[in-house]
Amino acid sequence: MGVEDMQANENVVVLMVPFPAQGHLNQLLHLSRLISSYNIPVHYVGTTTHCRQAKLRVQGWDPLSTDGNMIYFHEFPTPAFQSPPPNPHASVKFPSHLQPSFQAALLLREPVAAVLTKLSPTAKRLVVIHDSIFPSVIQDVASIPNGEAYSFQSVSTFCISTYFWETLGKPAGINDDIEEKIPSKGTTTTMTPEMRELVDSQSEYRKYSSGALFNTCRAIEAPFLDVLAKLNAKQWAIGPFNPVELCKSATKQRYNYLDWLDNQAPNSVIYVSFGTTTSLTDEQIHAIAVGLENSSQKFIWVLRDADKGDIFTGDTRVCQLAEGYEERIKLTGQGIILRGWAPQLEILAHESTGGFMSHCGWNSCMESMSMGVPIATWPMHSDQPHNALLVTKVLKMGVVVKDWAHCNELVESLTIEKAVKELMASKKGEEIRMRAVELGTSIKKSVGEGGDTRREFDDFIAHICR
Repeated sequence: MGVEDMQANENVVVLMVPFPAQGHLNQLLHLSRLISSYNIPVHYVGTTTHCRQAKLRVQGWDPLSTDGNMIYFHEFPTPAFQSPPPNPHASVKFPSHLQPSFQAALLLREPVAAVLTKLSPTAKRLVVIHDSIFPSVIQDVASIPNGEAYSFQSVSTFCISTYFWETLGKPAGINDDIEEKIPSKGTTTTMTPEMRELVDSQSEYRKYSSGALFNTCRAIEAPFLDVLAKLNAKQWAIGPFNPVELCKSATKQRYNYLDWLDNQAPNSVIYVSFGTTTSLTDEQIHAIAVGLENSSQKFIWVLRDADKGDIFTGDTRVCQLAEGYEERIKLTGQGIILRGWAPQLEILAHESTGGFMSHCGWNSCMESMSMGVPIATWPMHSDQPHNALLVTKVLKMGVVVKDWAHCNELVESLTIEKAVKELMASKKGEEIRMRAVELGTSIKKSVGEGGDTRREFDDFIAHICR
């Protein structure tokens, strides 16, 4: 449905402007669902490719359902760009091959401005929620009389707040052991110079934000939200955005490996996935394969290369395993290898899943925490080293596979084997799992009636409907 088909005189209309990377697209599409549940129409803007990607991979609900759905997609032609293939041998694991698509997304300013102009007369207030990485795309909201913008922070408040501890004060409970492991600001190990330049180029446009939104809740990050409250005149912690209870009827298809999970004991399977932006060398893949098999633990391993700039075009590298490995683990019943994109939320929600070996992207952390699943941390880039520290040192609901101090080193199979055994088959692992389950319960309560997240969400809705 287009703007012209909508009923006029809506009190509030929301325009959602995500950054074109899977974790960002996903979070703001989930947020669109939550806002639309308040009977507020939400318009989701992006390139045709990235809107299609977001709709294809969303889990727990169907964005194309017409049953009470108030989400409208505005898809624009993808600007021409040439994206090189992912490089598993890159010294920095940040997905530099996606940089051309990130730069091309900055050209969305003009079509976004056109949508703003069309939407403005249909509502008392036009609310723009944009990814904090590229506020220049929504800068024309300043010329819309009834427009206001809110910045969505796609990473943990722990990560953001670490940059301000020196001036605002360090939260209680953060000891020297934690602080010394935090990557220094501007480090070249977490982000490429090109991406740093893009982020820095956006600083002058952050003035258009009227407040900050976080995909987190006080059950997870209360001390760090308190730090950022000293900076932000208005902020709302309204996560998790992902559904915390999955409705089976909302599942678009039944995957074969879910049948395999159904036949495993509760909490017996470790799910292994390093997100959509990680590309591993053949040597590292071999070490993971050996470590998982030697751990004697059940596992589901998503073995795929990083997303390309356009996931719908071109060939994708097939990650190689030793001859006979895949057939052997399948025959013994120890594990399953998944070669394509997998519905992570559904796997984490399954009662047989008892652990998650993860790159610690914030999307993955929130999904795992909300399902009460402990994490074996293996950060790759960006905010992930911070998230890994939050999981292991602050929340104490995970074990370390790769310490960031050794980010450029190969993780040996024995290290992987030990981490899997520690999480899945040790007394310490049981204690960690109990803490993860307790946190998951607290998160579920926070989104329920009277919970912190529900109250903050109601407050945000009341604010934009004032």
